[in-house]
Amino acid sequence: MDIEAVAKALKELGHPTRLAIFQKVVRAGFQGVAVGQLQEHLSVPGSTLSHHISSLASAGLLTQRREGRTLYCVAEFDRLESVIGFLQDECCLDEEKQP
Repeated sequence: MDIEAVAKALKELGHPTRLAIFQKVVRAGFQGVAVGQLQEHLSVPGSTLSHHISSLASAGLLTQRREGRTLYCVAEFDRLESVIGFLQDECCLDEEKQP
């Protein structure tokens, strides 16, 4: 994963409302969570929620699927793991070796 993509994902997660949305979506697992449930849980206007969901989707952190009249948000766990892995893979690389 390149540094620009990681930076975008971290930027989007840096907003408290988006982080709360993503946390709820991650907790829902692979089935996802209905947008209506997110709105109820977070008590934000629909247009605001839509804006934040769009930002998270543009960073590749979640996708949406429709089942009938219900729209679900689903975490992109592979993308999340890539972002975390990008940071973890660099851990201690420049640390001096102990004799």
